Amino acid sequence: MPQFRYFAAALGLAMMAAPASAKVVATSDDGFVTKASASVSATPREAWLALIKPGAWWNDSHTWSGDAANMTLVPSAGGCFCEKIPGEGDIPLDGSSQHAIVVQAVPDKALRLRGGLGPLQAVPATGVLTITLHEIDGGTRIDWEYNVGGPMGIPVAQISKAVDSVMTQQLMGLRDHLGALDGDTEQAPDEAKVDEEEPGDFEKAFETPEEPAEEAPATDE
Repeated sequence: MPQFRYFAAALGLAMMAAPASAKVVATSDDGFVTKASASVSATPREAWLALIKPGAWWNDSHTWSGDAANMTLVPSAGGCFCEKIPGEGDIPLDGSSQHAIVVQAVPDKALRLRGGLGPLQAVPATGVLTITLHEIDGGTRIDWEYNVGGPMGIPVAQISKAVDSVMTQQLMGLRDHLGALDGDTEQAPDEAKVDEEEPGDFEKAFETPEEPAEEAPATDE
């Protein structure tokens, strides 16, 4: 497609292999943008085939079922990035969750999804996740951008860092699954450290604080 050829040419030297990086690149009163990138020792086709199978590299702790193997992605417009939630009990009834919907899929080049990941599912805010693959010397560079906007019910400065941490973990999972290109030594964020710096990670950030117990009224003896 012409636009992808133009995009690749415009980036020029930026397509050189480089260590993974991640950060919150923009914030506003009602939104934020996080970006991350990683270089893998795999061809764009190999990276694409892994990308569309999130069950093989997504972090179990950031699923509703507790097992990334329950996650699937249909790589075509309107396709679902969904998760099966196995039922429990004597006669189990399986549940499910829609993480996002595919709005663009160009094999070996780009995947774009729209949806509120994690607890963003429960609030009006939503996001657009754009993943692009660029062939570089020795492998593929994966660029990962999540653009979130809308009412979130929590300060942007707080949730943006938590989301950035979790999104980076997923990209690092994909990178490690494919094999990091030499020189890409970025480590996945330490969730425990994030919890110390911010009141909760991506999931915990939306938990409602417990209300203090009401004191019993004083009585005359």
